Amino acid sequence: MARAALGLGSNLGDRRTRLGAALLRLRDAGPIVAVSSLYETAPIGGPAQGPFLNAVAIVDTGLPPRPLLELCQGIEREAGRRRPVRWGPRSLDIDLLLYEGMVVEEPGLRIPHPQLILRRFALEPLVEAWPEAALPDGTTAASLLPGVAGQEAEVVAGPGWWEQTALSSG
Repeated sequence: MARAALGLGSNLGDRRTRLGAALLRLRDAGPIVAVSSLYETAPIGGPAQGPFLNAVAIVDTGLPPRPLLELCQGIEREAGRRRPVRWGPRSLDIDLLLYEGMVVEEPGLRIPHPQLILRRFALEPLVEAWPEAALPDGTTAASLLPGVAGQEAEVVAGPGWWEQTALSSG
């Protein structure tokens, strides 16, 4: 088993319910050991669009990185994800942020996620859910937070939000 960090985001439709449903499906990868609070953030780049809800899930998985990414992309498709515009609105986005200790540079898959260190909406929930998370070079995710402090991220629901969402929608 390896520990992986998955960043989830949505800015279309019932964002909270969609993220909760995605987390339920992510249990197919292995046990979810932690989920961050739910953050509302402004979009970065791309066309004008509404705010995102973001969270990070930590999963202990037996899946290698590529099959884990494929599972995530399948869950995105089930949620109606289309990719007509880069950085456009998304019903669901699941990014493989870290895969314990691994560096991967393949077409369509880069670990650590190349934008992780630049995005508060990924770093802050990552540090919350996995405080000791580190890049393969040993740099801790927590040590990178000051570099993204100027980006806004508001906690809109605390830990346990996704279980409450799943119970209320299922």
